[in-house]
Amino acid sequence: MAHFPQHPGFTSVLRLIRMEGDIRDLEVEGEIPRELDGAFYRVHPDPQFPPRFADDQFFNGDGMVSQFRFHDGKVDFRQRYARTDKWKAENAAGRALFGAYRNHLTDEDSVKGLPRGTANTNVLVHAGKLFAMKEDSPCLIMDPLSLETEGYTDFGGDLPISAFTAHPKIDPDTGNFCGFGYSLAGPLTRECCYFEIDPAGKIVRKAEFLVPYYTMLHDFGIAGDYAVFNVSPWTSDISVLEQNRPHFQYDRELPFYVGVMRRDGDGSDMRWFALEPSICGCHVMNAVQDGTKIHLDLPVSATGSLPFFPNKDGTPYDPQEMITYLSRVTVDLASNEDRIASVTRIGQAPGEFPRIDDRFAGKPYRHGWQITYDFTKPYNGPAGPFAGVINALTHYDLASGTEQSWWCGPDSAFQEPCFVPRSPTGPEGDGWLIALVDNHITNYSDLCIFEALNVAQGPVARVKLPLRLRQGLHGNWAPADRLKAA
Repeated sequence: MAHFPQHPGFTSVLRLIRMEGDIRDLEVEGEIPRELDGAFYRVHPDPQFPPRFADDQFFNGDGMVSQFRFHDGKVDFRQRYARTDKWKAENAAGRALFGAYRNHLTDEDSVKGLPRGTANTNVLVHAGKLFAMKEDSPCLIMDPLSLETEGYTDFGGDLPISAFTAHPKIDPDTGNFCGFGYSLAGPLTRECCYFEIDPAGKIVRKAEFLVPYYTMLHDFGIAGDYAVFNVSPWTSDISVLEQNRPHFQYDRELPFYVGVMRRDGDGSDMRWFALEPSICGCHVMNAVQDGTKIHLDLPVSATGSLPFFPNKDGTPYDPQEMITYLSRVTVDLASNEDRIASVTRIGQAPGEFPRIDDRFAGKPYRHGWQITYDFTKPYNGPAGPFAGVINALTHYDLASGTEQSWWCGPDSAFQEPCFVPRSPTGPEGDGWLIALVDNHITNYSDLCIFEALNVAQGPVARVKLPLRLRQGLHGNWAPADRLKAA
């Protein structure tokens, strides 16, 4: 009999789902735009068995992949576990075998040496396959239609790395999947690899580099000819693992870095630009090449923004310093100093999970979106992580400096949005934004559809689920022609 811990990571707004299934022709409020033809994929952590440690991280749950298939003004729903090596071993045993988040020392002997990945962070269709990704393990391949798992891949032996990106960028000119792996020489190591996979699934570029210190190298950007990496002072050491403390800790004594290297090189040109006192920036909105300058746009905070990873010095977090604001970090490749040139706030509404019209990845762009925090609004739901603070969806017009938002009401909270273009060749921002809105009172989720450049008017349609999905991490849209190619 399963008994999950009475811990904030498993109760209240993070109550588990653990359900696989299909629902054909979901109930819709409003009218689905007929041009929407494709699938929205997203993933959330959802442990199939109670964890070995009651205070385990939310991020350690098995990946549960959701598919919303849009066609003919209708939406079908399918949900399956990503059947990783970890999932298979534990499913056969009927209990958890792997230990704490990112801590191999806590695993049972029977599974030591197996990949610990959960494929719970991001999903994206590329080269006719659904890539299910978590940054501490290889890439898991799934069928984009059935969601059946094929297994881990090393791309025919061309990419034999132990860890694969969870935040890829698709080059809009070449269609290449741009990604990276970190900690490749073993736990807590600095070795990294940048790579590109062409639309046919072939590895066409690889470059190796070192980060300044072991870190959670979670996201990055492409900017024209360059790959751009942001390093925040999340770090760890072997004593943390030996004592089974939370894997990452925020060390405010370490600098924040931006690393820039050519995408067509071997990594030897990597250049790191430092900022002290440090800041914290996790997810990237976009990066842009501007002559000799590189601009990296991302939400940043004055200190660590993830309270489940403690400060190294033991001090409590300051809630005000944790608030993230969309900012532009600029470095100048022509400078003789390896220092970040400037950090400028470019957004007023605080928020996270930034998205763009992905056809403009690495290019000059105007429009961006985030789920944001309107602290003036009430919240009626239960307390807990990912509760009512993430209560608005905001469009940022970076050309005019204007912002518009829609509040989801006192009972609900947002999950990450995703942009869907109206047509492949339409102007930037012409299309829709889709995002799950979770009602914490009724315990239902609606997939809401917004006109991307007019989110303030609210959703034009709601796809209504008969359950509330667990808080997800990331997801992406795939048009129907890419699904047919699969």
